[in-house]
Amino acid sequence: MELDGRVVVVTGGTRGVGAGITRSFLAAGAQVVVCARRPPEEPVAAGGREASFAPLDLRDPAAVEEFFAEVADRHGRLDCLVNNAGGTPYRLLEEGGAERHARVVELNLLAPMTASIAAHPWLRRTRGSVVMIGSVSGTRPSPGTAAYGAAKAGLENLARSMAVEWAPEVRVNSLVLGMVRTELSHLHYGDETGIAAVGATVPLGRLAEPSDVGEAAVFLASDRAGYVSGASLLVHGGGERPAFLDAATVNKES
Repeated sequence: MELDGRVVVVTGGTRGVGAGITRSFLAAGAQVVVCARRPPEEPVAAGGREASFAPLDLRDPAAVEEFFAEVADRHGRLDCLVNNAGGTPYRLLEEGGAERHARVVELNLLAPMTASIAAHPWLRRTRGSVVMIGSVSGTRPSPGTAAYGAAKAGLENLARSMAVEWAPEVRVNSLVLGMVRTELSHLHYGDETGIAAVGATVPLGRLAEPSDVGEAAVFLASDRAGYVSGASLLVHGGGERPAFLDAATVNKES
């Protein structure tokens, strides 16, 4: 398989998008280590193979360094880090105080930076890569998730800077995600009717599946992307139809 013998770490790889990424790497032949604060209810598996799990608080730099040293010691190498862990509740800026918003930035920007720096010495040895999991929230206004959008904008810029600083030994790229259907989609979009209605606003007519993200991540980690670094790959189904097209009173499709 394409990634036979490769060792991959997926942060937050126990559910949702992270689990989809993990399954895609397993299916491609990689050995996958997932880390999160809590273990999954059942191991993440694909094709008869399972990811190993390690508990980790990504906000603890010393614990993060120890984790990557243990992964490299146990497996003998590290080929790819996928910085997937992140997320945010819906919270307007005037709600909750600055400290809560700062924690969102810490999880979505500072934690990936901490993990990448800790993984860097091991990735250099294999001429490996980092894949950042970004969001279209970092490229447009994000009312209700402003701190998250700001963090994701920073993450994309961080990836580009890393790609320059760490070349040619380590490639660094970003996946910029649109809406993805996960077990938590109902919290954002409502029931099945709401999810279908939201999906219909996407040019490709549906929300992404976690496997769509996983396949894109495998590509960026593979030799097929050997000359791709500092790139941002949009995984958003064509994006959003401009609102003015529907508001206009001319040039309507018959």
